[in-house]
Amino acid sequence: MAALNAPVLSSSFAADPAVEELEIALLLDALYQRHGHDFRDYDRALVRRTLCAVMAERGLKTVSSLQERVLHESGAAAGVLRALAGPPSDLFDDPPRAREARELLGKSLRSAAVPRVWLAECAGPGQAWTLAILLHEEGVLARTEIFATVANEELLAGMRTASLDADTLPVLEQHYREGGGSGRLADYFEVGDGRAVLLPQLRARITWAGHNLVTDASFNEFQAIVCCRDLRDFGPMLRQRALRLFHDSLARFGVLGIACALVPGDAIVGDYQLLGYPGWYKRVA
Repeated sequence: MAALNAPVLSSSFAADPAVEELEIALLLDALYQRHGHDFRDYDRALVRRTLCAVMAERGLKTVSSLQERVLHESGAAAGVLRALAGPPSDLFDDPPRAREARELLGKSLRSAAVPRVWLAECAGPGQAWTLAILLHEEGVLARTEIFATVANEELLAGMRTASLDADTLPVLEQHYREGGGSGRLADYFEVGDGRAVLLPQLRARITWAGHNLVTDASFNEFQAIVCCRDLRDFGPMLRQRALRLFHDSLARFGVLGIACALVPGDAIVGDYQLLGYPGWYKRVA
């Protein structure tokens, strides 16, 4: 994510690492207590780099000064929450992953009467639209429900009404082709006033909803779950909670797609079989 490339804090920022750690803990607690978004168990090094980038953009020298703005300045908290949520994904921005999803999800969902797919921690409309297009081309979208969830209500509202610059469609066409696209990307969009929106019949298969992996429980049973956030962003306890939540939500023989491999210490690892590509698993128990 973009925050991984954020500048390293100068010595003036981190004169006392213990103080800085306390400031970060207080800021994250403020975000949770005031706005209901819990990043306290996320990887602390990643959170630190992300906050550093936000502070640099705003010319702030301490995390405490950022916390003061979050608590007292309109819109400041929303900016920090957007940064911590990670950057949005573009349409077909990961062609190899799209090809894998075509093969594995297309094959798996064909046998289900009314397949449901959970796109957890969705990184933007481009990610949901990519999934809808490739499932359409695999012949399963018409009876598939895609549930795209995010924790941030402000981001969620924007995703429901999203569009993209129509001039980018020719550029994205190459990614679409590399991702196994068999048609013409522009045919899946309505274009007007320089903006492009996914066709209504494809959008109708996507349900946008709020869901927080940190605090919320399972809300349905799914034949496939694709987690759009790298679980390495999570601390150890949150990683295990997310994996258990996916396990509780995934039907037997369903497909789990995550951005990093299961490891021996993961509580659910014995119930899953690798499907031939990194990060893709079938639940077998």
